Amino acid sequence: MSKGLPPFQRFLDTHRDAVWRFLVYSVGAAEAEDCFQETFIAALRAYPRLRDESNLRAWVLTIAHRKALDAHRARARRALPVEDLAAVDARCTAAALPRDETLWTAVEELPARQRSAVVLRYVADLPHREIAAAIGCSEDAARRSLHEGLLKLRKVVSA
Repeated sequence: MSKGLPPFQRFLDTHRDAVWRFLVYSVGAAEAEDCFQETFIAALRAYPRLRDESNLRAWVLTIAHRKALDAHRARARRALPVEDLAAVDARCTAAALPRDETLWTAVEELPARQRSAVVLRYVADLPHREIAAAIGCSEDAARRSLHEGLLKLRKVVSA
């Protein structure tokens, strides 16, 4: 450590209140303690590499700001419990739509590439580029397979 920087404990004592207030207002009291600890752990690791002329307050508040951003990102990724899953996910509804057996039998009877193109387009909702990658052909060939498969299915459904 250089001789111009105070011992880490004095640095911590000097800046802890400002960092704490910043974090409480940034992430709320519930997450401030974790962010506070993470801030000073990161500061402790980097402290020996600081230059004597560093603005310690700005430096530690920058670390605190980054830890607050991390906390916000983590909060956005957390699952939220819900009482009724069907209210947020239509796939969980009790009454599923009836399956059109004639249509799906016709889909099953399509040649493999056409069947794959139709299913990837209308079940998986993939664009032509991703269909081509999935079935191992060019985008034009994927479009053609989808087109031919749809022509055959229209004949079956309209009959």
